Amino acid sequence: MSRIGKRPIEIPQGIKIALEGRTVKVEGKGKALEYAVPEGFNVEVSDKNVEISRPSDSRQNRALHGTCRSLIQNMVIGLNEGFVKKLKIQGVGYKAQVKGKKLVLDIGFSHSIEFTPPEDIVIETPVLTEIVVKGVDKQKVGEVAAEIRDYYPPEPYKGKGIRYENEYVRQKQGKSVA
Repeated sequence: MSRIGKRPIEIPQGIKIALEGRTVKVEGKGKALEYAVPEGFNVEVSDKNVEISRPSDSRQNRALHGTCRSLIQNMVIGLNEGFVKKLKIQGVGYKAQVKGKKLVLDIGFSHSIEFTPPEDIVIETPVLTEIVVKGVDKQKVGEVAAEIRDYYPPEPYKGKGIRYENEYVRQKQGKSVA
């Protein structure tokens, strides 16, 4: 029994939700997102709420019920508030800068790394050691943050690298000479 799937999604002011066949379109603040609802699921849009019902109580449908609702809810939240992921760079002399639309990383390699984000993602560097990834699509924001982190993941001996804002990296003890 999906408790999440049964909850209605509240539609905030300024957000419009429309159904076109099996596609749910969410619009707000000049941007739009789409989601293809799985076969058999029924989406009902009223003035204030969106409700999703599943075709049967099979294991597959129960699993998709909550997922379907969460994806639509994330589209509504993204267009209303937006999503943000923050990354921190640790290491002496390591820094990040935004030049034009590209993110330029100087993280201890012999060359600078240039990263071009997708169109609907905004990258900011308020401080040289912080990277802020913003966007309306939760999945894309997380994916871009993961791609940036993959250039130099935090290493456990000195703690250098790019990490998420509240990520804890367990430090290992180095070799000791007896």
